[in-house]
Amino acid sequence: MTEWIDRWVADHTADLSSWRRHIHAHPELARHEYATTEFVATRLIAAGLAPEILPGGTGLTCDIGPDGPRVALRADMDALPLQEATGAPYASTVTGVSHACGHDAHTTILLGAGLALAQAPDLPVGVRLIFQPAEEVMPGGALDAVAAGALKGVSRIFALHCDPRLEAGRVGVRLGAITSAADTVELILDSPGGHTSRPHLTTDLVYALGTVITGLPGMLSRRIDPRTSTVMVWGAVTAGQAPNAIPQSGRLIGTVRTGDHDTWALLEPMVHEIVDGLLAPTGVRYQLNYRRGVPPVVNDEDSTRIFESAIAAIGPDAKSDTPQSGGGEDFSWYLEEVPGAMARLGVWSGVGPQLDIHQPTFDLDERALGVGVRVLANLPLAAAGVL
Repeated sequence: MTEWIDRWVADHTADLSSWRRHIHAHPELARHEYATTEFVATRLIAAGLAPEILPGGTGLTCDIGPDGPRVALRADMDALPLQEATGAPYASTVTGVSHACGHDAHTTILLGAGLALAQAPDLPVGVRLIFQPAEEVMPGGALDAVAAGALKGVSRIFALHCDPRLEAGRVGVRLGAITSAADTVELILDSPGGHTSRPHLTTDLVYALGTVITGLPGMLSRRIDPRTSTVMVWGAVTAGQAPNAIPQSGRLIGTVRTGDHDTWALLEPMVHEIVDGLLAPTGVRYQLNYRRGVPPVVNDEDSTRIFESAIAAIGPDAKSDTPQSGGGEDFSWYLEEVPGAMARLGVWSGVGPQLDIHQPTFDLDERALGVGVRVLANLPLAAAGVL
């Protein structure tokens, strides 16, 4: 049933590598993916397809197959503001920008899957390719794509994400939450300041900071069910310079994450309540900035089964379990509109260290590209009986 997909991959393995290396060498930051968008659009047009650029000028959609209910396949296109240190011959040519996120692979895989599907002898359902900009900035370019109508007529949506903990040839999928909501908490404190010998004559800003540093994560751990995988971690704290001076200002910034959608809705008011209770006795003035990021990606049951079927079609040993991640992914915004699922594509060579994403040394085993194309191209076939 899927021999034509296997043949396409076999015939275009070199193309997949070439496309990925070109995109990797020419990374573009969020909402500046103009050349990447043109690169993809040119190849889709050459295949007789009609891609539509999103209103912002970066990112695009492209329909394939019959009218009616459509399955959407999504890839993200943007790079990170990170200097590459792989030393690869196809390393980034842009100073301070690199595809340490694996989005070069995501884009290549979706392009390959789209071109393979365009040559399908008969597609049982329509397919929409969504090449999305700006995944790496909160709240994410998925919202732009949704606002532009990318999900109009779409019944389900699917995506793959590189996973350096899985060996190439394996694909991890799980039912339920696979990523977490990720919000940012910023606390700015203000005090008259004073001498450390006379803390009773002022408000002790550093003591107040310490109270929140330990108190907020601790209280959240007592107020929220631990089975929701909710965690609060501070990333930065600044205040003062002199050992004998109580500072006048200080700042805390960190993230709060949860794998439970209902808990995500409760976090902002709960954080405000706890911080107010912790700081009220100290007398320190404060400003709390709570910035909601993205919801958790929660794979629904039917979409998970479709993914499992698409993975099984490439081999009996391809499917792998995968844990829930504490990271955020703006693919979740699509799932606020339609059901769907995300799976993790193994990109580790099986030899040597597992080079983590969002690190200057991240690279991937390009054998994973063909695996990803086969899985994405199988999805519309596996979904036909469910839509």
